[in-house]
Amino acid sequence: MAEEKKQLLIVTGMSGAGKTVTAHALEDMGYFVVDNLPPTLLSSFWDLMINSNDFQKVAVVIDLRVKNFYTDLLDEVNSLEDNGKVQATILFLEASNDTLVARYKETRRLPPLANSGRLLDGILEERRILTPIKNRSNYIIDTSKLSTKQLKEKLLSTFSDSKRQPFSIEVMSFGFKYGMPIDADIVMDVRFLPNPFYIPELRPFTGLDKRVFDYVMSKEETQVFYQKLLDLLKTAIPGYIKEGKEKLTIAIGCTGGQHRSVSIAQQLARDLSKKYPVDITHREVSRYSRK
Repeated sequence: MAEEKKQLLIVTGMSGAGKTVTAHALEDMGYFVVDNLPPTLLSSFWDLMINSNDFQKVAVVIDLRVKNFYTDLLDEVNSLEDNGKVQATILFLEASNDTLVARYKETRRLPPLANSGRLLDGILEERRILTPIKNRSNYIIDTSKLSTKQLKEKLLSTFSDSKRQPFSIEVMSFGFKYGMPIDADIVMDVRFLPNPFYIPELRPFTGLDKRVFDYVMSKEETQVFYQKLLDLLKTAIPGYIKEGKEKLTIAIGCTGGQHRSVSIAQQLARDLSKKYPVDITHREVSRYSRK
């Protein structure tokens, strides 16, 4: 059986055309990404990758920050392909002169070749130098009219094996007394609901216990609140998906993270899992584990 070639994606193109966004998107797709690699090191770098089982998809970002070596890029790519062990693909990121000028003015930076301080002169010189590698490229993406989200979607449709990253939800319960989770997208405070802490026979247990869960969820105010919360999330989640979000973390908090938040989180995970992949985490429950 022929040995499967490892994939090498070379990302290059005009400065300001979106190479940083592209690098991050490729990392999310499972690529091992190296930024600002001098072309003369490409062969040595690939020797390391070819002997490692840890990396199947590798991307290198090369631009005119290494302009003294840039003319070697085509020779290095040809040399790599001649060894027969690598499938090299070149992605060239393009943008119009007007777009690049606007982006540079917004960031108050200059292109690499704007030695005289004139934006357009630097852009035109860079475009001239990059013409041979652009002509050799397998893919050319013009980002002039693409938002960051649209560029990521285009990259996903072109280079992802699965063509689509799965959307998932994490439902988390927590206690405010121990601090809010800093990675939550939505935080809901349920400290206004009836508290089993004040029921002596329920106090030692958590919302994972059926008696506590039934106490919290059977209250009329809980039922009214929960239905409105569920309706809100059912309305909002498709919007998160449309905007390209891959994971949504919903945190439900009460005072200690023992009773109310755990009960609500349990029910929420159960209901949302009917349509979406859901993981559930109870951050504080281990604090209340019975010895």
